[in-house]
Amino acid sequence: MFEGWDAVVLARAQFAFTMSFHIIFPAFSIGLASYLAVLEALWLWTGREVFINLFNYWLKIFAVAFGMGVVSGIVMSYQFGTNWSAFSDKTGPVIGPLMAYEVLTAFFLEAGFLGVMLFGLDRVGPKLHFFATLMVAVGTLISAFWILSANSWMQTPTGHALNAEGQFIAVDWFKVIFNPSFPYRLVHMVLAAYLTTALVVGAVGAWHLLRDPHLAGPRVMFSMAMWMATIVAPLQILAGDQHGLNTLEHQPVKIMAMEGHFQSHKDGAPLILFGWPNQAAGRMDYAIEVPKLGSLILKHSLDAPMAGLDTVPRENWPPVPITFWSFRIMVGMGLLMVGLGLLSLLMRFRGTLHNSRLLHMFAVAMAPSGFIAVLAGWITTETGRQPFTVYGLLRTVDSASPLAAPAVASSLIAFIIVYFVVFTAGVIYLLRLMAQPPHHGEEGPRSDVPARAAGITPAAGAVAEGAAR
Repeated sequence: MFEGWDAVVLARAQFAFTMSFHIIFPAFSIGLASYLAVLEALWLWTGREVFINLFNYWLKIFAVAFGMGVVSGIVMSYQFGTNWSAFSDKTGPVIGPLMAYEVLTAFFLEAGFLGVMLFGLDRVGPKLHFFATLMVAVGTLISAFWILSANSWMQTPTGHALNAEGQFIAVDWFKVIFNPSFPYRLVHMVLAAYLTTALVVGAVGAWHLLRDPHLAGPRVMFSMAMWMATIVAPLQILAGDQHGLNTLEHQPVKIMAMEGHFQSHKDGAPLILFGWPNQAAGRMDYAIEVPKLGSLILKHSLDAPMAGLDTVPRENWPPVPITFWSFRIMVGMGLLMVGLGLLSLLMRFRGTLHNSRLLHMFAVAMAPSGFIAVLAGWITTETGRQPFTVYGLLRTVDSASPLAAPAVASSLIAFIIVYFVVFTAGVIYLLRLMAQPPHHGEEGPRSDVPARAAGITPAAGAVAEGAAR
């Protein structure tokens, strides 16, 4: 039934589907790991029980989300060999070591301290346990470092050469790792992870405050989350602006698609707020635009000329409608986050932060906005890079494995079924955990493994039984 389908399109759809599931969990766990470290530090510093209660409450949620992120990420590594073997062959000498560095640093660090963090508070003492929590938080950030370095090299490749077999090889690892877009994308992604976590924490706190505004745990978590939204959301817009300027320098075609600029503008480009990109006709239909504001934002001059897609061969155009709208969804979510932060600041000054039903309902509604923005930003980044996997150097059609469409489609259907079953169950379980407020004496994840094995063996049991007689 899939004989007439394009195997490359199906392979892209499969990777996009699995990546869409995966990316939301690291985005959440990166921010949540740092939040847990802050909570434990505040508990050690102040001795207030509310902080350790919140720590244990969110630690259970972190354990589930972290596990789901690991499971969903493993699948994608196999797709490099199954659906994208040509890409793996050509870029392996560069991408492979970067992936290995993530395993040798981030994964080993997390694996070494995750068990202590989850189950060791009563066994290793508060200070060593706090060190373990810090190491897990650092590990999540290191993981983001290497993954974004690898992806950024695909966006702005530098420090490489081609060998006799046509493979990319590194000639300067510093330039490979710290390629031109990497610093901007790392800052943008880490801030996005912190905002995503803050909005979830704030929504959970707001949900419980709507029921009882006097609960100590929800009051603290909501206040902390709103501070994060107030401070980080504007910083994220500034970071996004700098990232956009960097993209204009190194990936101008992506900016043309994001802005919907099919035609060049010699005397200043408009900012197209909304419209319907007509890629076939090469124009923007029903455009709502502000004259010359696009040039002001991107080049800081009202009359600065801006090149359009009419200067680019059509075979190098990215899918403009998807890129154009995903970018606007991301920006729209960012503006709503700024609005939530400003409203919370107003209510804080009025002394009604924990009693404003309007603010609490707004915060609850914003719970998924961080995930939506992360997904929209990733779609913008990856579709804007098309039709290349390594920007300007390796085309997507030349990166795919020589597979028939039915083979790719069958695995895609299997992924869809399994992912929806497994991850729906996981998300439902997370929501059930969040539906209960943190309480006095909140316990973290529990392990049935005893702290010491002595006295558990059958021989010891027989001795104890004989002594009792």
